[in-house]
Amino acid sequence: MARLLVDLAVGAAHAAALGIGRMPDQVLRRLAGPPHVVDGQCLYPEVQLAQRLGALRPPPDGGVGATRARVKRQARVMGSRPAVGRVEDLTIPGTRGRVRLRVYQADPDVPPDGVLVWYHGGGWVVGGLSTADPVCRFLALSSNLVIVSVRYGLAPEHPFPEGLDDAVTAFRWVRANSRRWRPRLSLLPVAVGGDSAGGNAAAVVARLTRDDDGPGGESGGGPHFQLMLYPATDATTRYPSSAMFDGYGLPAARVDWYLQRYLTDPGLTKDPRVSPMVADDLAGVAPAHVVVAGFDVLRDEGLAYAERLREAGVPASVQVATGHVHAFANATGASRNARLHLARAARVTEVALARHVPRGGVA
Repeated sequence: MARLLVDLAVGAAHAAALGIGRMPDQVLRRLAGPPHVVDGQCLYPEVQLAQRLGALRPPPDGGVGATRARVKRQARVMGSRPAVGRVEDLTIPGTRGRVRLRVYQADPDVPPDGVLVWYHGGGWVVGGLSTADPVCRFLALSSNLVIVSVRYGLAPEHPFPEGLDDAVTAFRWVRANSRRWRPRLSLLPVAVGGDSAGGNAAAVVARLTRDDDGPGGESGGGPHFQLMLYPATDATTRYPSSAMFDGYGLPAARVDWYLQRYLTDPGLTKDPRVSPMVADDLAGVAPAHVVVAGFDVLRDEGLAYAERLREAGVPASVQVATGHVHAFANATGASRNARLHLARAARVTEVALARHVPRGGVA
């Protein structure tokens, strides 16, 4: 009975979120109230309405289990799950055992232009294939890409670097087996991407595999592109946005809560596999597209990492969702602006990968 009541409550909240997501902007603005401006940025009307309704209120401190359950409920409430042509579960061998993958493709009959290996957010502690499902469906429908979602090990059961090892394993397997989704090519171009902690994983995987040999023994076996949504890039310090936007969905203290469970030693924050910002050399990593949310404690470190990439000679474009908050990609059901920004990021990634597909589609 309790489970039924929870499902009914989640279903009702999901219907309400979808309703908000379909409202015209002028109606949303009237309901949200006067514009809310911080640092020259104005909250999007649907986000401000959510704030007014208490939906952005920082969650109560709880244990790992309670936090995971809450994040799963939020994904069901705020996301949408449109039908896609292919959803396939796979398992691949990893260093600790099998690693689960979930593959999405909008239309399996259309030859894809590449593969995006996706690492979900959740502070290295929460999230999984189910919470990433709405985001991956949207990415698949917004691009001609195969999306491969990775279920990497979560802390505290699997502390650093175990989940990261899974992330690297998944990328290398996809890179070596990408032709399964377009057999007439010897291989498909592959990107890595993710949101929040998943954006951190994408950045680290891109650097760790930069000097890999390719599947055929050639050099340059790293990803062709990296897409990072509001990534965590520097755990060694706090940037101005950490105080400026504390409590807009993601409290600064919650970032510390995640790190305390992810890392077995506070000194590990200085490891470039935790803080890619402090890596000695970023030259030669894959070109990047960095998306940040205007009202996000991680905004400034995401922007700083894009600048660090440029200083290393890496092409890096930046997209700012000025009126959104952290984890907006999870709100494709409730936010028109979330859909617009995520679709743009998907398109940038598709265009970048399509450049590497041989003309005529034949290897």
